[in-house]
Amino acid sequence: MKNVQLDHATHQNSGRKYPLCLLAYNIRVPTNIGSLFRIADALGVEKLFLSGGSICPPNTKIRKTSRAAEKYVPYSYHENTLDLVKQLKGEGYRIVCLEISSDSVDLANFSPRPDEKICLVLGSEKEGVGQELLDISDTTVHIPMLGNNSSMNVASACAIAAYHITQKLELGCCH
Repeated sequence: MKNVQLDHATHQNSGRKYPLCLLAYNIRVPTNIGSLFRIADALGVEKLFLSGGSICPPNTKIRKTSRAAEKYVPYSYHENTLDLVKQLKGEGYRIVCLEISSDSVDLANFSPRPDEKICLVLGSEKEGVGQELLDISDTTVHIPMLGNNSSMNVASACAIAAYHITQKLELGCCH
């Protein structure tokens, strides 16, 4: 047999991290937060910031959905999201909101520099990112929606965007 399915025991952690962090703003659904932890672990995201009304570990639904990734992905909670974004900007992060807006660009056209630090801001499915975060961000990107719905689940959208960004950053940043 040539194409044999591998089991979990064959996986080895690469230790690779990208200069990409996720900022979850007002995400109140524990399974979405758990999915963000799992995405961050899978894609080599350096840190997950939880802010505003976002649900935080410890939480049974987060742990179940994340498959315990909250143990491996660094995270912190910040009540004041704007202060956190200002701090990240001061540390040299480019603030990128994932939101459909009047100025957003197609994710396919977003190309970070290989050495650039990115903070991807994600909003709740109901309210989105919010105007105050759009105003302070450096860039807003969206995933084109081809069907009837104008958006998708925040974790699904995060996975697409984070994968796109890490592939662009792959050109020269990994440690």
